[in-house]
Amino acid sequence: MKRILLLSTCIVLMMTSSLRAQDIHANDIVNTLKERIALSGYAQAGYTYNDASESDPNSFDIKRVIFMVKGKITDHWTCYFMYSFANSPKVLELYTEYHFLPEVNVRLGQFKTMYTIENPLSPCFVELINCYSQATSYLAGVDGSDPLYGSHSGRDIGLMVYGDLFKKLISYNLAVMNGQGINTKDKNNQKNIVGNLMVHPWKWMSVGGSFILGEGCAIATSSVNPDIAVGDNYTRNRWAIGAEIKTKPIDIRTEYLAGKDGNVKSNGYYAAASAHVLPKFDIVLSYDYFNKNKATDNKQTNYVAGVQWWFYPKCRLQAQYTYSNKHQGEDSNIIQAQVQVRF
Repeated sequence: MKRILLLSTCIVLMMTSSLRAQDIHANDIVNTLKERIALSGYAQAGYTYNDASESDPNSFDIKRVIFMVKGKITDHWTCYFMYSFANSPKVLELYTEYHFLPEVNVRLGQFKTMYTIENPLSPCFVELINCYSQATSYLAGVDGSDPLYGSHSGRDIGLMVYGDLFKKLISYNLAVMNGQGINTKDKNNQKNIVGNLMVHPWKWMSVGGSFILGEGCAIATSSVNPDIAVGDNYTRNRWAIGAEIKTKPIDIRTEYLAGKDGNVKSNGYYAAASAHVLPKFDIVLSYDYFNKNKATDNKQTNYVAGVQWWFYPKCRLQAQYTYSNKHQGEDSNIIQAQVQVRF
Protein backbone atom coordinates (compact mmCIF):
# COMPACT_ATOMS: atom_id res chain seq x y z
CA MET A 1 0.00 0.00 0.00
CA LYS A 2 2.82 2.34 0.93
CA ARG A 3 4.49 1.61 -2.41
CA ILE A 4 1.26 2.45 -4.27
CA LEU A 5 0.89 5.73 -2.35
CA LEU A 6 4.55 6.62 -3.00
CA LEU A 7 4.18 5.83 -6.73
CA SER A 8 0.98 7.86 -6.96
CA THR A 9 2.64 10.79 -5.22
CA CYS A 10 5.56 10.67 -7.64
CA ILE A 11 3.22 10.62 -10.66
CA VAL A 12 1.25 13.59 -9.34
CA LEU A 13 4.45 15.53 -8.67
CA MET A 14 5.75 14.75 -12.16
CA MET A 15 2.46 15.83 -13.78
CA THR A 16 2.38 19.02 -11.70
CA SER A 17 5.96 19.81 -12.64
CA SER A 18 5.19 19.17 -16.32
CA LEU A 19 2.10 21.42 -16.24
CA ARG A 20 4.06 24.16 -14.50
CA ALA A 21 6.76 23.89 -17.15
CA GLN A 22 4.13 24.11 -19.89
CA ASP A 23 2.56 27.15 -18.21
CA ILE A 24 5.96 28.83 -17.92
CA HIS A 25 6.69 28.04 -21.58
CA ALA A 26 3.26 29.33 -22.66
CA ASN A 27 3.75 32.50 -20.61
CA ASP A 28 7.18 32.99 -22.20
CA ILE A 29 5.60 32.74 -25.67
CA VAL A 30 2.81 35.19 -24.78
CA ASN A 31 5.25 37.65 -23.23
CA THR A 32 7.54 37.36 -26.25
CA LEU A 33 4.63 38.07 -28.61
CA LYS A 34 3.61 41.08 -26.53
CA GLU A 35 7.13 42.43 -26.71
CA ARG A 36 7.63 41.78 -30.42
CA ILE A 37 4.22 42.30 -32.04
CA ALA A 38 2.18 45.51 -31.81
CA LEU A 39 -1.39 45.65 -33.16
CA SER A 40 -3.22 48.90 -33.87
CA GLY A 41 -5.93 50.34 -36.06
CA TYR A 42 -8.39 53.17 -36.64
CA ALA A 43 -11.68 54.00 -38.35
CA GLN A 44 -13.11 57.23 -39.73
CA ALA A 45 -16.81 57.58 -40.55
CA GLY A 46 -19.17 60.51 -40.97
CA TYR A 47 -21.57 62.54 -43.10
CA THR A 48 -21.01 64.68 -46.21
CA TYR A 49 -23.26 67.22 -47.95
CA ASN A 50 -22.00 68.46 -51.33
CA ASP A 51 -24.22 70.70 -53.46
CA ALA A 52 -22.00 70.05 -56.51
CA SER A 53 -23.08 66.39 -56.59
CA GLU A 54 -26.37 65.90 -58.45
CA SER A 55 -26.63 62.11 -58.02
CA ASP A 56 -25.70 61.91 -54.32
CA PRO A 57 -25.65 65.36 -52.68
CA ASN A 58 -25.60 63.99 -49.12
CA SER A 59 -24.59 60.69 -47.60
CA PHE A 60 -23.23 58.94 -44.57
CA ASP A 61 -19.89 57.34 -45.43
CA ILE A 62 -17.03 55.26 -44.09
CA LYS A 63 -13.79 56.80 -45.27
CA ARG A 64 -11.21 54.50 -43.68
CA VAL A 65 -10.96 51.31 -41.65
CA ILE A 66 -7.28 50.48 -41.17
CA PHE A 67 -5.54 47.58 -39.39
CA MET A 68 -1.78 47.66 -38.68
CA VAL A 69 0.76 45.14 -37.41
CA LYS A 70 4.36 45.95 -36.48
CA GLY A 71 6.75 43.11 -35.75
CA LYS A 72 10.14 43.22 -34.07
CA ILE A 73 12.29 40.39 -35.43
CA THR A 74 15.51 41.50 -33.72
CA ASP A 75 16.64 44.68 -32.01
CA HIS A 76 17.59 46.08 -35.43
CA TRP A 77 15.25 44.25 -37.82
CA THR A 78 11.49 45.02 -38.05
CA CYS A 79 8.55 44.45 -40.38
CA TYR A 80 5.27 46.30 -40.92
CA PHE A 81 1.85 45.48 -42.43
CA MET A 82 -1.13 47.77 -43.10
CA TYR A 83 -4.50 46.70 -44.55
CA SER A 84 -7.55 48.76 -45.54
CA PHE A 85 -11.02 47.24 -45.04
CA ALA A 86 -13.06 50.22 -46.30
CA ASN A 87 -14.42 50.65 -49.83
CA SER A 88 -12.21 48.28 -51.90
CA PRO A 89 -10.15 46.22 -49.38
CA LYS A 90 -6.43 46.10 -50.18
CA VAL A 91 -2.93 45.90 -48.78
CA LEU A 92 -1.65 49.45 -48.24
CA GLU A 93 1.78 48.78 -46.81
CA LEU A 94 4.04 45.77 -46.47
CA TYR A 95 7.74 46.28 -45.82
CA THR A 96 10.74 45.24 -43.79
CA GLU A 97 13.51 47.49 -42.58
CA TYR A 98 16.89 47.21 -40.92
CA HIS A 99 18.16 49.87 -38.52
CA PHE A 100 21.94 50.02 -38.81
CA LEU A 101 22.35 53.38 -37.06
CA PRO A 102 20.16 56.41 -36.34
CA GLU A 103 21.84 57.89 -39.42
CA VAL A 104 21.27 54.89 -41.72
CA ASN A 105 18.12 52.77 -42.01
CA VAL A 106 17.03 50.68 -45.01
CA ARG A 107 13.41 49.91 -45.96
CA LEU A 108 12.27 47.48 -48.67
CA GLY A 109 8.67 46.93 -49.77
CA GLN A 110 5.49 48.98 -50.26
CA PHE A 111 5.13 52.23 -48.31
CA LYS A 112 4.36 55.94 -48.45
CA THR A 113 6.24 57.95 -51.07
CA MET A 114 8.22 60.54 -49.11
CA TYR A 115 7.15 63.39 -51.37
CA THR A 116 5.89 66.58 -49.63
CA ILE A 117 5.55 67.16 -45.89
CA GLU A 118 1.88 66.18 -46.09
CA ASN A 119 1.82 62.84 -47.92
CA PRO A 120 3.76 60.82 -45.28
CA LEU A 121 1.37 62.03 -42.54
CA SER A 122 -1.27 59.61 -41.26
CA PRO A 123 -4.93 60.63 -41.81
CA CYS A 124 -5.26 60.13 -38.03
CA PHE A 125 -3.45 63.40 -37.42
CA VAL A 126 -4.17 65.52 -40.51
CA GLU A 127 -6.64 68.23 -39.49
CA LEU A 128 -8.85 68.12 -42.61
CA ILE A 129 -11.64 65.57 -43.11
CA ASN A 130 -10.76 65.40 -46.81
CA CYS A 131 -7.23 64.87 -45.53
CA TYR A 132 -4.65 66.13 -48.03
CA SER A 133 -4.49 69.23 -50.21
CA GLN A 134 -5.48 69.13 -53.89
CA ALA A 135 -1.86 69.41 -55.02
CA THR A 136 -0.65 66.58 -52.75
CA SER A 137 -3.58 64.34 -53.73
CA TYR A 138 -2.90 64.90 -57.45
CA LEU A 139 0.90 64.98 -57.58
CA ALA A 140 1.48 62.16 -55.06
CA GLY A 141 -1.25 59.93 -56.54
CA VAL A 142 -3.40 59.82 -53.39
CA ASP A 143 -6.99 59.84 -54.65
CA GLY A 144 -7.01 59.20 -58.41
CA SER A 145 -7.53 62.86 -59.34
CA ASP A 146 -4.68 62.28 -61.82
CA PRO A 147 -6.13 59.60 -64.18
CA LEU A 148 -2.75 58.93 -65.80
CA TYR A 149 -1.38 57.58 -62.52
CA GLY A 150 -4.51 56.43 -60.69
CA SER A 151 -5.44 56.08 -57.02
CA HIS A 152 -2.60 54.65 -54.91
CA SER A 153 -3.06 56.40 -51.53
CA GLY A 154 0.30 58.13 -52.01
CA ARG A 155 2.24 54.84 -51.90
CA ASP A 156 4.60 52.90 -54.15
CA ILE A 157 6.98 49.92 -54.11
CA GLY A 158 10.73 50.29 -53.77
CA LEU A 159 13.87 50.58 -51.67
CA MET A 160 14.58 53.52 -49.35
CA VAL A 161 17.47 54.71 -47.20
CA TYR A 162 16.64 57.20 -44.45
CA GLY A 163 17.92 58.61 -41.18
CA ASP A 164 18.72 61.57 -38.93
CA LEU A 165 22.00 63.51 -39.07
CA PHE A 166 23.82 65.87 -36.71
CA LYS A 167 21.74 65.05 -33.62
CA LYS A 168 18.47 65.20 -35.57
CA LEU A 169 19.21 68.62 -37.04
CA ILE A 170 18.62 67.10 -40.52
CA SER A 171 16.44 64.20 -41.60
CA TYR A 172 16.62 62.65 -45.05
CA ASN A 173 14.91 60.04 -47.26
CA LEU A 174 16.23 58.75 -50.58
CA ALA A 175 14.37 56.03 -52.49
CA VAL A 176 14.30 54.13 -55.77
CA MET A 177 10.68 53.22 -56.57
CA ASN A 178 8.65 51.65 -59.37
CA GLY A 179 6.62 54.78 -59.99
CA GLN A 180 3.52 52.71 -60.75
CA GLY A 181 1.73 52.69 -57.37
CA ILE A 182 0.63 49.97 -54.95
CA ASN A 183 -0.02 46.28 -55.52
CA THR A 184 1.26 46.30 -59.10
CA LYS A 185 4.49 45.68 -60.98
CA ASP A 186 6.31 48.40 -62.86
CA LYS A 187 4.97 48.90 -66.41
CA ASN A 188 8.21 50.25 -67.87
CA ASN A 189 11.96 49.93 -67.34
CA GLN A 190 12.30 53.36 -65.73
CA LYS A 191 12.48 53.79 -61.95
CA ASN A 192 11.56 56.90 -59.97
CA ILE A 193 14.06 58.64 -57.71
CA VAL A 194 12.38 60.16 -54.65
CA GLY A 195 14.18 62.48 -52.25
CA ASN A 196 13.17 64.37 -49.11
CA LEU A 197 15.37 66.63 -46.95
CA MET A 198 14.13 68.44 -43.83
CA VAL A 199 16.06 70.76 -41.52
CA HIS A 200 14.92 71.21 -37.91
CA PRO A 201 16.58 74.40 -36.60
CA TRP A 202 14.33 74.34 -33.53
CA LYS A 203 12.12 71.65 -31.98
CA TRP A 204 9.02 73.57 -33.03
CA MET A 205 10.00 74.24 -36.67
CA SER A 206 10.96 72.23 -39.75
CA VAL A 207 11.76 73.46 -43.27
CA GLY A 208 12.75 71.56 -46.39
CA GLY A 209 11.86 70.13 -49.74
CA SER A 210 11.25 66.95 -51.72
CA PHE A 211 11.15 65.70 -55.30
CA ILE A 212 10.17 62.83 -57.63
CA LEU A 213 12.12 62.30 -60.87
CA GLY A 214 11.16 59.60 -63.36
CA GLU A 215 8.82 58.32 -66.04
CA GLY A 216 5.28 57.09 -65.64
CA CYS A 217 3.27 54.66 -67.73
CA ALA A 218 -0.28 55.94 -68.27
CA ILE A 219 -3.07 53.61 -67.07
CA ALA A 220 -5.87 55.86 -68.42
CA THR A 221 -6.40 59.02 -70.46
CA SER A 222 -6.75 62.50 -68.96
CA SER A 223 -8.58 65.56 -70.26
CA VAL A 224 -5.88 67.66 -68.61
CA ASN A 225 -3.21 65.92 -70.68
CA PRO A 226 -4.90 64.58 -73.86
CA ASP A 227 -1.63 63.95 -75.77
CA ILE A 228 -0.76 60.97 -73.52
CA ALA A 229 -2.47 57.67 -74.42
CA VAL A 230 -2.95 54.55 -72.30
CA GLY A 231 0.34 52.66 -72.14
CA ASP A 232 2.48 55.66 -73.10
CA ASN A 233 5.60 56.43 -71.10
CA TYR A 234 5.79 60.08 -70.10
CA THR A 235 7.91 62.39 -67.97
CA ARG A 236 6.54 62.47 -64.42
CA ASN A 237 8.50 64.93 -62.29
CA ARG A 238 7.52 66.71 -59.07
CA TRP A 239 9.09 68.97 -56.48
CA ALA A 240 7.92 70.74 -53.33
CA ILE A 241 9.23 73.13 -50.69
CA GLY A 242 7.59 73.99 -47.40
CA ALA A 243 7.65 74.43 -43.64
CA GLU A 244 5.92 73.09 -40.53
CA ILE A 245 5.49 74.83 -37.17
CA LYS A 246 4.25 73.06 -34.03
CA THR A 247 3.66 75.11 -30.87
CA LYS A 248 1.26 74.95 -27.93
CA PRO A 249 -1.10 77.65 -29.28
CA ILE A 250 -1.03 76.70 -32.98
CA ASP A 251 0.20 74.21 -35.60
CA ILE A 252 0.87 75.42 -39.15
CA ARG A 253 1.87 73.48 -42.26
CA THR A 254 2.45 75.09 -45.66
CA GLU A 255 3.98 74.06 -48.99
CA TYR A 256 4.42 75.08 -52.61
CA LEU A 257 4.23 72.12 -55.06
CA ALA A 258 4.87 71.80 -58.79
CA GLY A 259 4.77 69.00 -61.34
CA LYS A 260 5.36 68.19 -64.99
CA ASP A 261 3.55 65.37 -66.84
CA GLY A 262 4.75 65.20 -70.43
CA ASN A 263 4.53 68.80 -71.58
CA VAL A 264 1.87 69.85 -69.07
CA LYS A 265 2.95 71.82 -66.01
CA SER A 266 0.94 72.12 -62.79
CA ASN A 267 1.43 73.92 -59.49
CA GLY A 268 -0.28 74.45 -56.16
CA TYR A 269 -0.01 75.93 -52.72
CA TYR A 270 -1.65 75.21 -49.40
CA ALA A 271 -1.57 76.47 -45.82
CA ALA A 272 -3.33 74.62 -43.00
CA ALA A 273 -3.57 75.69 -39.36
CA SER A 274 -4.95 74.22 -36.12
CA ALA A 275 -5.42 76.73 -33.30
CA HIS A 276 -5.59 75.06 -29.88
CA VAL A 277 -8.10 77.43 -28.26
CA LEU A 278 -9.15 75.07 -25.45
CA PRO A 279 -7.74 71.85 -24.03
CA LYS A 280 -8.47 69.12 -26.61
CA PHE A 281 -10.43 71.59 -28.81
CA ASP A 282 -9.08 73.11 -32.04
CA ILE A 283 -10.22 75.60 -34.66
CA VAL A 284 -9.12 74.48 -38.13
CA LEU A 285 -8.49 76.77 -41.11
CA SER A 286 -7.09 75.96 -44.56
CA TYR A 287 -6.33 77.66 -47.87
CA ASP A 288 -5.78 75.23 -50.77
CA TYR A 289 -5.00 76.27 -54.38
CA PHE A 290 -4.14 73.98 -57.30
CA ASN A 291 -3.78 74.49 -61.06
CA LYS A 292 -3.75 71.18 -62.98
CA ASN A 293 -2.66 72.79 -66.24
CA LYS A 294 -0.98 76.19 -66.16
CA ALA A 295 -1.44 76.64 -69.93
CA THR A 296 -5.26 76.34 -69.78
CA ASP A 297 -5.60 77.84 -66.27
CA ASN A 298 -7.44 74.76 -64.95
CA LYS A 299 -7.44 75.80 -61.29
CA GLN A 300 -9.48 75.50 -58.12
CA THR A 301 -9.23 77.13 -54.70
CA ASN A 302 -10.71 75.59 -51.54
CA TYR A 303 -11.33 77.51 -48.32
CA VAL A 304 -11.94 75.37 -45.22
CA ALA A 305 -13.11 76.29 -41.71
CA GLY A 306 -14.01 73.90 -38.94
CA VAL A 307 -13.49 72.54 -35.43
CA GLN A 308 -12.27 69.31 -33.88
CA TRP A 309 -12.55 67.86 -30.37
CA TRP A 310 -10.10 65.21 -29.13
CA PHE A 311 -12.50 63.48 -26.74
CA TYR A 312 -10.09 60.60 -26.06
CA PRO A 313 -6.40 60.04 -26.93
CA LYS A 314 -6.18 59.78 -30.75
CA CYS A 315 -10.01 59.87 -31.00
CA ARG A 316 -11.85 62.96 -32.21
CA LEU A 317 -15.03 64.54 -33.54
CA GLN A 318 -14.72 66.93 -36.52
CA ALA A 319 -17.03 69.36 -38.31
CA GLN A 320 -15.98 71.42 -41.34
CA TYR A 321 -17.28 73.69 -44.09
CA THR A 322 -15.54 73.96 -47.48
CA TYR A 323 -16.15 76.60 -50.12
CA SER A 324 -14.75 75.60 -53.54
CA ASN A 325 -13.99 78.30 -56.08
CA LYS A 326 -13.51 76.35 -59.33
CA HIS A 327 -12.66 79.35 -61.55
CA GLN A 328 -13.91 77.35 -64.58
CA GLY A 329 -17.41 76.27 -63.58
CA GLU A 330 -19.84 76.75 -60.71
CA ASP A 331 -18.62 77.18 -57.17
CA SER A 332 -19.75 74.63 -54.57
CA ASN A 333 -20.21 74.11 -50.84
CA ILE A 334 -19.38 71.07 -48.73
CA ILE A 335 -20.47 70.40 -45.14
CA GLN A 336 -18.85 67.46 -43.35
CA ALA A 337 -18.81 65.75 -39.96
CA GLN A 338 -16.61 62.85 -38.94
CA VAL A 339 -15.77 60.68 -35.94
CA GLN A 340 -12.38 58.99 -35.59
CA VAL A 341 -11.63 56.12 -33.22
CA ARG A 342 -8.25 54.49 -32.79
CA PHE A 343 -6.72 51.76 -30.67
